[in-house]
Amino acid sequence: MGLIFFIIIAFAVAAGFLWTLQEMIFNGKWSYFIFFLAAFLPFYITTLSVTFLVTRSPIIVSLFQVSKEIIVLTAGLIFVIYQKKIFSYPLRMQATDWYLLAFMGLAIIFLILPIGQSSFMNKALYFKSMFIPSLIYLLGRNTQFGEIELKRLFQIIFIIAISAFLMNLVENYLLNAHLQQFTGYALFNAEINNIEPQGNYNLTWTFETTNAMKRLGSFFSDPLELASSVLMGFAAGLIWFLTSERPHQWKYLVVMLCCIGSLVFASSRASFAAFFLMIFFVALVFKLYKLIGLGFLTLLLFVAYVLFFASEDFYYYVVDTLTMADTSSIGHVVEWVMALESMVSNPFGIGLAMSGNFGSVNEELRVGGENQFLIYGVQLGWAGMLLYIATLFSGIWTSIRVFKNSDNLNLARMAFVAGTVKVGLLLPLFTANVEIYTYVSWVSWWMVGLSVQEYSRIKLETNRNEIVI
Repeated sequence: MGLIFFIIIAFAVAAGFLWTLQEMIFNGKWSYFIFFLAAFLPFYITTLSVTFLVTRSPIIVSLFQVSKEIIVLTAGLIFVIYQKKIFSYPLRMQATDWYLLAFMGLAIIFLILPIGQSSFMNKALYFKSMFIPSLIYLLGRNTQFGEIELKRLFQIIFIIAISAFLMNLVENYLLNAHLQQFTGYALFNAEINNIEPQGNYNLTWTFETTNAMKRLGSFFSDPLELASSVLMGFAAGLIWFLTSERPHQWKYLVVMLCCIGSLVFASSRASFAAFFLMIFFVALVFKLYKLIGLGFLTLLLFVAYVLFFASEDFYYYVVDTLTMADTSSIGHVVEWVMALESMVSNPFGIGLAMSGNFGSVNEELRVGGENQFLIYGVQLGWAGMLLYIATLFSGIWTSIRVFKNSDNLNLARMAFVAGTVKVGLLLPLFTANVEIYTYVSWVSWWMVGLSVQEYSRIKLETNRNEIVI
């Protein structure tokens, strides 16, 4: 059975990879790399796990691992090649561009200079994890998509959201186990990532609550990535529900319900809170005040579910969360304190690959790791953390402006998703290394880049009209 799944997965990934390369190289459609990423990244760890389970070959696994970077780097190279006058390319810098450029410039300095105890190879690998999303932002910043192409990306997001929930149903009601218990996830982690199986399900502690209740991750790498990723699906479903004709709204309501269902199965407290934060943000900023009532009604239904229908394990899981009585909450606080102590002692940073949960971070050298802001603060100092925050919030602000002012409906929808997802991820950023969740991180940074480009166009057009007047 494993061999059959491997053949199916390998064929699907290879077909998508080769089709994308063909479109980019021979047709000049370098921006199509985003379709491959959106379709492949949710299944990334599952693909690697099944591949290693069947082949036991790290070399074959590495081919799948590097495929995502190859696609992005190839897109960047073709973008440059297809510019006839690359040095006169009209890129009008906006605030988000400057903040990101400064952030990456600081990271380059830390890469080159002998700062920190990590090896240069580990620092280079960590830098790569920062560079690729930045390049994706830059490519999004220069993407010219038509209505059909934007709709195609939304469709991929919808399919991923619905498929994730359907897999959750299979896990919960048919398998009565995590999908990862059948894909070779533990074996892959042990042999490739040097992470021994942990917890009651021989996976990692992330797949269970403190009272050993299952937390399902569908085909994502773990429940936390699932919970963060479905926020993007919900935001996309919401804006299409609000901007579509009534006969078609039910389809997007199904997407939103599937995303809420996956949140329940993932049992991520930060993402639950992020979901409600996202609802209130959308309601207040975009003046959709009925959503406040919807959010409050959803909260009441959740409370009723916990009180009257939830299992005893889930009930006490919620109670322990609210009272901060579980070890996970205490663990977050400990990690934050360690990171803050490091930042106070070393305000200019201690070097790349010295904090966080990325694979190149040596566990013996790691300082903190469960807060994305503090992770950058520990490594790049206060300046690095503030530049990351400035990039994030200026991207949110720009996306809001584009949603309100763009005359292109699908671009406005994309900007809506970019802004609301980045806001929704603010709380998970406090409790996890969210930037390693490549699907939601990379795709949402591409959306921010696309939004900044549209903002630049709107700003230029407004200035021209003022001159004419």
